[in-house]
Amino acid sequence: MKLFRCTETSILLAGALLLGGCSSPEPPEFIPEPSSVKVLRGHCPVGTVPEETLDPTLAGRIGEEGYILKVSGKSISIKAATGAGAFYARKTLDQLRDSDGFRCAIIQDRPRFAYRGFHLDVSRHFLDKAEIEKLIDAAAAYKFNQFHFHLTDNGGWRLQIDSYPLLTEKGAYRVMKDWDGWWKMDRRLFCDKDTPGAYGGYYTKEDIREIVAYAAARHINVIPEIEFPAHSDAVFVGYPELSCEKKPYGCGEFCAAEPRVYEFAEAVLGEVMDLFPSKVIHIGADEARKHCWEKCPACKALMEKEGMTSTEELQTYMVSRIAEILRKGGRTMAGWDELLKNNNLAPETVVYSYRGEKGGIRAANRGLKAVMTPGEILYCDWYQASPEYENKAMYGYSPIKKMYRFFPVPDTPEKAAANESLIEAKKVSPDSVEFIRPEMGVNVIGVQGCTWAEYIPTDGHREYMMFPRLLAVAEIAWTDEGNISWDNFRTKIPAHLERLRAMGINAYDLHNAPEVTYTGGLVRMESENPLAEVRYTLDGGEPAPDSPVFEKAFPVTGAVTVRAASFLDGERVSYIRSTEIVKGTDVEDYYPLTYYPS
Repeated sequence: MKLFRCTETSILLAGALLLGGCSSPEPPEFIPEPSSVKVLRGHCPVGTVPEETLDPTLAGRIGEEGYILKVSGKSISIKAATGAGAFYARKTLDQLRDSDGFRCAIIQDRPRFAYRGFHLDVSRHFLDKAEIEKLIDAAAAYKFNQFHFHLTDNGGWRLQIDSYPLLTEKGAYRVMKDWDGWWKMDRRLFCDKDTPGAYGGYYTKEDIREIVAYAAARHINVIPEIEFPAHSDAVFVGYPELSCEKKPYGCGEFCAAEPRVYEFAEAVLGEVMDLFPSKVIHIGADEARKHCWEKCPACKALMEKEGMTSTEELQTYMVSRIAEILRKGGRTMAGWDELLKNNNLAPETVVYSYRGEKGGIRAANRGLKAVMTPGEILYCDWYQASPEYENKAMYGYSPIKKMYRFFPVPDTPEKAAANESLIEAKKVSPDSVEFIRPEMGVNVIGVQGCTWAEYIPTDGHREYMMFPRLLAVAEIAWTDEGNISWDNFRTKIPAHLERLRAMGINAYDLHNAPEVTYTGGLVRMESENPLAEVRYTLDGGEPAPDSPVFEKAFPVTGAVTVRAASFLDGERVSYIRSTEIVKGTDVEDYYPLTYYPS
């Protein structure tokens, strides 16, 4: 039985119930976990219309997105400072519903972070509008409020631009669906829509307006990403004059010295800003190769004129010019952590830390805004179980527990080292890491889970890779750090798998494989699936249905081999994991890909 949550009000209630000889009602299985929960006895009938009060003065108490939800046997009351807060109250109310109605409760809640994001790559594999709206609904149910829409990349240009129609006429379709097959071609060929076998698609301006409106109705802001200065192969199929080589199927970078590039950027971003009300516009700014710039006479002349000593400065030059276009349009530039190469970034610039945590740490300490989305931890295109049994993924191993263990604000050496250990898949000492100075932690505005699509060609596969892992992102983004508990979160996941499947989401089943650790002199075991029993032996034998069930941590007196396996209904449902334990030598899990036997 889960423990009753200890808030001041719940303690008072528990005392009253005990005096009356009654046990406390178990709390609902909330994801994300609210700030304060007081569970009462009884239910309110389904069909009861909530009474909503929007009071801007509440913002000082519960924030712009917070709420107070009260459910009694006869009424439902919602108080919030804004419509967003009331919306999140209704999402919590949804989780109070069971077969008897809405459970009675008093909940006061507010998010930890203002930015709670999910990302979709539609360049490698195009998503139709209905699937995007389905994923927006699922994200909204878990209080995400930012949708990072990766619209352009080497795999295809996905946005109608009236001033440059060849972007979609020539760059939205390619000759092959299979990513590896296409990527390994001597020339990664694009084609017209009517070409037999053409694969791809794009969004009309009307499509974008509908997606933006659909998200806004669910209090989700849509942040478009338009790639500069790299990842632009699809552009040069129609507009080769914008590249250094002046031909398609060459370099993927814009020519830094070509005046027409900045005319293109101004026109494209102008149309983007007309379509997307988001204050933030993402420009990518990552992974620019420099070899074409190094050979380009015009780029070399620009470097000499501007007194540049390396091609790295060409990238910062281009980024600065794009930032100025966005500034004139009243928008804020965002980009991946290569933005930090620029020393003249405006304080409001948003840096997305994807190469580990260091980019976010350095951005925050420089006074810039940081979104934490380390690829080694929060990318949903990594494996979540043994590659032996899964479809091909990008690389790496990021199960839901690894995502949940991430500290979004590594403002102590210990938190930063814990993150770095997950990133490097090995124990990292607090003495060897950078961390955010405590007073600069406020510059981390949030967290994001990313779903890159190289090896995710279908809707069902995408949902399988995203959920339930995005639930871990939802909770670390919304819930106060003091209320973060893997032991509690893990027990809630099965109920939410049912909810996700009721929404039509093809969610991944929790893995049954056992995890064995030895820290603080104690052996611990668990399965990702809380419904599975972990049984073990210490004598070298195979775990069997009558072997001991792991129930609580225990010490060892010397060297021992722990052999563990998971069981459901008396049947073994996992491989046997063997772990050598030596007294005094910690064994922790940092999730290298070799976690599973071949």
